[in-house]
Amino acid sequence: MCTHISLSDQEQLVEKLEIFKFQGRDKNGHKVLRIIGKFLSARFLSVDALKNYLEENIFPRLKKKPFSVLYLHTQVQKSEDFPGISALRSIYDVIPINVRDNLQAIYFVHPSLQAKLFLATFGRLHFGSRLYGKLRYINRIDYLWDHIRRNEVKIPEFVCDHDEDLEGHQMLDYGVESDHPRVCGAPFMDSPVTMYSTRCI
Repeated sequence: MCTHISLSDQEQLVEKLEIFKFQGRDKNGHKVLRIIGKFLSARFLSVDALKNYLEENIFPRLKKKPFSVLYLHTQVQKSEDFPGISALRSIYDVIPINVRDNLQAIYFVHPSLQAKLFLATFGRLHFGSRLYGKLRYINRIDYLWDHIRRNEVKIPEFVCDHDEDLEGHQMLDYGVESDHPRVCGAPFMDSPVTMYSTRCI
């Protein structure tokens, strides 16, 4: 976990990288909180910095109305980006009850097999079946627009690049997946976060 960057600098980094950003609405009219998983690096961001940022800048905007989360798991590397189960649980515990209740869906883009297995086992155990039941796996950007209003959400260039790479992997499953019956994954300090692609629009 990050120890060599001050909390204030880490929070500024979160803001600069736009890790958490409200963009557009889903097809049900709920506001969308976009999260870029690749930049949630345990090497650069501590749990305390993430909790502080969420409590000060995100949670207050989610207490009154329903919302959805768009989580981009593209190019997340466990060895570099995964903060650990205890850290995730620590962050989950500070989410206010009314915010949890207002969460309608989590659109999980480009899930890895490892991420699916983790969420189906440890995720369900540590975060509860209610939260797990709101999870929607989206393997391709094209299928995201069945749930999110097109042109209202900016998709980073590297996400679109990965999506195009998947075109040559016909063995991969595409679309929305769920295993619960009621439901129809290098250092980034110089990453060009402000550059987005129009190919995914």
